Amino acid sequence: MDYDDLLVNWHRLLTESAEARREITSCFRHILVDEYQDTNLIQAEIVRLLAHDHDNVMVVGDDAQSIYSFRGADFYNIMRFPEEFTNLKIVKLEENYRSTQPILSLTNSIIACAEEKFTKTLFTSIKGGELPCVYAARNEGSEARFIVDTIQKLEQDGIPATGIAVLFRSGYHSYKLEMELTSRYLDFEKRGGLKLTESAHIKDVLSFFRVLVNPLDNLSWNRILLQLDKVGPKTAQKILAVVRKSEDPFSGLASYRATPSWKNGFARLVELLTRLRDTGLAPAGQFDILMEYYEPILEKIYHDDYPKRKRDIDQLRSLAAGYGDIQSFVDDTTLDPPEGDQDIGTTDDANRLILSTIHSAKGLEWDVVFVIGLAEGRFPHPNTVPGEQWEEERRLLYVAATRARKKLYLTYPLELMTPDRKYIHAGMSPFLREINPGLYVKKQQPQDPVSGGYRAERPGPRPGPGRGGKLTTPTLAPGMTVRHPFFGRGTVKDVPGPRRAEVSFDRHGDKILHLDYAKLEIIG
Repeated sequence: MDYDDLLVNWHRLLTESAEARREITSCFRHILVDEYQDTNLIQAEIVRLLAHDHDNVMVVGDDAQSIYSFRGADFYNIMRFPEEFTNLKIVKLEENYRSTQPILSLTNSIIACAEEKFTKTLFTSIKGGELPCVYAARNEGSEARFIVDTIQKLEQDGIPATGIAVLFRSGYHSYKLEMELTSRYLDFEKRGGLKLTESAHIKDVLSFFRVLVNPLDNLSWNRILLQLDKVGPKTAQKILAVVRKSEDPFSGLASYRATPSWKNGFARLVELLTRLRDTGLAPAGQFDILMEYYEPILEKIYHDDYPKRKRDIDQLRSLAAGYGDIQSFVDDTTLDPPEGDQDIGTTDDANRLILSTIHSAKGLEWDVVFVIGLAEGRFPHPNTVPGEQWEEERRLLYVAATRARKKLYLTYPLELMTPDRKYIHAGMSPFLREINPGLYVKKQQPQDPVSGGYRAERPGPRPGPGRGGKLTTPTLAPGMTVRHPFFGRGTVKDVPGPRRAEVSFDRHGDKILHLDYAKLEIIG
């Protein structure tokens, strides 16, 4: 029997056998149930049956933190408790030992508008505290930059990364933030959802763009080639050997003689890469061309949960549309952790910023909490219907805000991008609009004094390397110190062939780069 069977059969035993019920209930004269707001209906009925001849039941719970209906939790179990056990006493635990009063006052305001609740007013004896901050950003990129800027200032003020958490409703809401953190070399741990590049289908898509930037990326080539029908690891290695030896890797790929069984698929791949290399295309255009090729592969390989994976890729496409060049996009999505951080228990591992879904954060606390994506159409979820679903979304925000001990930031973008790359005005979440404005400090991204528009728009093409531009073979020699836009500082180990260089990077280990594509800057 699994856990569900245990509950169902226990309930059947108590219901169908009076003798068994008397035997079992006589053993337990007092019953205590913790986290009662998270119980499902059959669990509540078991409690009622166990206490049928004495009613000595004590439950502990917080109706305002009932957020697990998707797991079967029934919010009305705790609301019906006074009706099920009429001779009862309600004890309200309103003193809070975690948060400052300004944070508690705001959270009281969030839940005050709930349609059904046990009325409580949280207070604390903790002295001081600053008002929570509500920040309106121009778009998701600007929101991410504000959060990372603020985190860096907090760390300079002595707050460790482990004392800071960024919370969000759904796992994909943090993708833009993950890219911003990575571009600034800030390590993080994500809970309640995969990091942007941990999903196989996202790795598939990014591998095509990575070979455009570095045609000697063996891992990405291998991933691309193994998607072809009738191509296995041995054949992929044979193709890779030709690619690596060729002066132009893409010409080397096109020259490979495929066998009839996979010739057509290989021809489509060559044609795709030729189209993707069109320098007149923006990343959004390249993404659309890639999806014409990859979507049938996605549906074939991941047919069990194809729609969900397709939605993830749509989010990635929205991110790509915010870039002016493919190099910048690839740099920001290269989330390989530094080599030294692989060992669990290292100092770096213990000092990671926490990114978490709100559901995964319940029961935890941090000195500083950011709750992001609080825009209309995103929080509550756009498919939420009025009634209990709407009220659970409100409780979700309440849970998020009550995770903060000293500082609370609530942020939202004023503009969202749809999967078809249209920008729509968002505005703040209706739950934020219900809060008394006197309970927080409102900040907004500053406007440009000339244009009147908002500063820090979507990033365009990044500047190329400092001196030297694209490097040629004679420019580099073993022992030189160079800098890469993403991999950072490194030392040239070898120059093995025309327009190639092997570089040992301080944080990312050894990489072989094609100098027509790598933006290396000589610094020593």
